[in-house]
Amino acid sequence: MVSAPPPSGSKFESLPLVGKLLLLVLMIGVVTGIYYAAFHKGMSEELDAAQQAHAKLQSDLQEAERRQREYLAVVEELADREAVDRQNKRVLPEKAEIAAFLQDLNRLAELSGLSMQLVEPRPEEPQELYTRIPVGLSLKGRFHQLAKFFYNVSRLERAINMENISLTQPTTNDSDEVLLTVEVRATTFRRADAKAPAGPPAGQASAPGQAPAAAPGGAKR
Repeated sequence: MVSAPPPSGSKFESLPLVGKLLLLVLMIGVVTGIYYAAFHKGMSEELDAAQQAHAKLQSDLQEAERRQREYLAVVEELADREAVDRQNKRVLPEKAEIAAFLQDLNRLAELSGLSMQLVEPRPEEPQELYTRIPVGLSLKGRFHQLAKFFYNVSRLERAINMENISLTQPTTNDSDEVLLTVEVRATTFRRADAKAPAGPPAGQASAPGQAPAAAPGGAKR
């Protein structure tokens, strides 16, 4: 009696142990390759792109912070210059502002207890860098009142010179107080009028880099 052949199993089971191990290693390698190609490589590329974008954002942030510091420095410098310019304009205004000047003098005379005898505005005296504005004054009062008036004038922001001071013979009032009459020229200043630079003669070009001299920004008392 002829026996039937045993049923055939799977090819994997029929492989020797070494073949099974090799096939297993091959399958693991294929799965790993698929995972790397499908997931890991894409994630790595996205990570690299994200790192590059982060580095660019960091660089842009540093540049923005640098520009902000420069802007704040410029704003601060501009504010300082505007403050200095306002101070210079109070010391040496662009206009005569004679009414405000006379009002200040009259106010200080009243505060000092003086009697204003005469206020005589005189013609302006143009100079190269500024214009003088003289005003003749005649004041009457006690010595300490006169000293207080001159002191208060010196504390005004506007540049003022007290010139040609002369005293008359002292007199006394009903209370036997000695009164002095002082004649003085109070001279203030304003900025010189801006003059347009003269053009070159016909047919002659101006020298390169040549510019008109600038007006001063202030005057000393």
